[in-house]
Amino acid sequence: MPSLLKTSSLLVLGLAIGGCSQSRTKRLNLPPLTAVPTVDLQRYAGTWYEIASYPNRFQEGCTGTTATYSLNADGTIKVLNQCRKDTLDGPEMVAEGRARTPNPTRPAELEVSFFGPFWGDYWVIQLDPDYRYAVVGQPDRDYLWILSRTPTMPAEQYTQILSNLSDQSYPTEPLRRTLQGPSTQ
Repeated sequence: MPSLLKTSSLLVLGLAIGGCSQSRTKRLNLPPLTAVPTVDLQRYAGTWYEIASYPNRFQEGCTGTTATYSLNADGTIKVLNQCRKDTLDGPEMVAEGRARTPNPTRPAELEVSFFGPFWGDYWVIQLDPDYRYAVVGQPDRDYLWILSRTPTMPAEQYTQILSNLSDQSYPTEPLRRTLQGPSTQ
């Protein structure tokens, strides 16, 4: 079974190497990004469906993409990313990683790692009060994910998220919708 571990590791490696090139934030002279003030990690845990994301190499050909988070006893978070390659019934790809909150006073500014000591920013920049959707980005604005607790999202909600992203100076043009099947939850 193919693994997302190798390809997800490219994200963190890419973020590390990306420090050598100008980020989207610097290239476009955008203001600093801010995360939401707080995240209750107990409520955030569970399965999220990817509604849309910026295209990236480590998710190339992914459909039915989900991310499942669970809290570890040591305060870190287990990350399980899954998708189907090319079609909703294609081969399953899986990547396991971990996340942490480097600054407890800023719990929405997490870091994620799929490969050894390399960590990449994972900031929750929009969050529904009832934890029905979340938007995850990073300060350089080179990655973006719109997540939902369900495989679909009402059009009005998606439009509002895009409007909020524009207000945050987060470019929405690169976003691509993710093909999702029915919920298996």
